[in-house]
Amino acid sequence: MPQVWLFASLRNVTRGKCPVTVPGATVRQVVESLDTEYPGAREALTLDGDLMPGLAVVVDGETSALGLLQPVQEASEVHFLPAIGGGSPSA
Repeated sequence: MPQVWLFASLRNVTRGKCPVTVPGATVRQVVESLDTEYPGAREALTLDGDLMPGLAVVVDGETSALGLLQPVQEASEVHFLPAIGGGSPSA
């Protein structure tokens, strides 16, 4: 089953446990499994059916624009991290 890592300010969702292991073939299914095991996870990670604004998901070291639709493998690592933005483009 995929291992799920939450950044420090979200670890209250899993009662301080990190990583946790839950089933799922997509990020959405992982979130649903997290919510079953740790009620409130869905509300902490999603908003209106999408990833919470300001939150990024990294699966096996790769960030994807697929968000909740991102496929997850049995041995995947899924990391929920604060999205990094800002800076200025090179001139």
